[in-house]
Amino acid sequence: MGVVEVAAKKGTHPAAQIVFVDTPGVHKPGSQLDRRMLHEVYEALETRDLVLVLMDATRRVQLGEGEGGGRETRDVWTSEDDFLFGLIRKVDCPVFLLLTKIDLVPKDRLLPLIELLMRQYEFAQVIPISARKRDGLDLLLRRIVDVLPIGERYFPKDQYTDQPQRFMVAELIRESILTETGEEVPYASAVAIEAYEEPEIQPEGRAKKRKSAEPARLPLTRIAAAIYCERDGQKAILIGKGGSKLKEIGTAARRKIESLLGTRVYLELHVVVEPNWRESKVFVEQLDWRNQLERLALEQVTERTQPGDVEAGEGAATEGQEIWEQE
Repeated sequence: MGVVEVAAKKGTHPAAQIVFVDTPGVHKPGSQLDRRMLHEVYEALETRDLVLVLMDATRRVQLGEGEGGGRETRDVWTSEDDFLFGLIRKVDCPVFLLLTKIDLVPKDRLLPLIELLMRQYEFAQVIPISARKRDGLDLLLRRIVDVLPIGERYFPKDQYTDQPQRFMVAELIRESILTETGEEVPYASAVAIEAYEEPEIQPEGRAKKRKSAEPARLPLTRIAAAIYCERDGQKAILIGKGGSKLKEIGTAARRKIESLLGTRVYLELHVVVEPNWRESKVFVEQLDWRNQLERLALEQVTERTQPGDVEAGEGAATEGQEIWEQE
């Protein structure tokens, strides 16, 4: 869930709190992981006041030479689209169509695309948006507020998600895998946080002993995570020559995590081959952060220490399989 506070605007809309539920992408399930993801979609559709369908306005397929030697294009239509429309036809609430990335599409192409999609479903609103340029986002918020029921606030004003920090840390590591390896292995990779040691709170008296000229040093959060993949070839890509790729992933992830947590971060990563993990119901369930929290509540976290951790510096690789990242 992502929580957005909307301030009241006189004559336009009242104050509101919008709770967005970001579902996995809707597609026909082909593996145990896909089926688990689709289950999340079904659950989200059961408890909602409004559904937003996001579609990429840039989806096109080239058909070859058109008149005058130009490239002829048409809108892509797939069985996945039919599957999506089959889902939303079963809901009993307003459905908005959001056409995304409109800054990349000529305006004369939008109207035919909207007409095509409106023939499939009578959307309550069609709102073209560009997140990059923030086009249409204010309009979208106003339209959402218009249809939401009046009620009590679900979350405190300063809370922006229901996700625990360790889950967001795992997602930031996955994001770094995506950006550092391109399309090679991200969708066969999973990240599990194995240890998460938050910094100790320093006694107030001890903090005062620091010399005034000495800059304050941020506390240190220690995190250990496993990156799971399905084949040895994927592991080799993730590690890279001499551990170089894993170090790049760790460095990028650590910087994002430090920005999230507001502390220094010591990050330990290692790669594990789990053949066909996407087909394992047990393994997929173990990745669910809610199940992970239940297990943590039953187990006492064992402190993990490595000799020379603090001296690891920017990063060190051991046999091309592990990396430690610290500012």
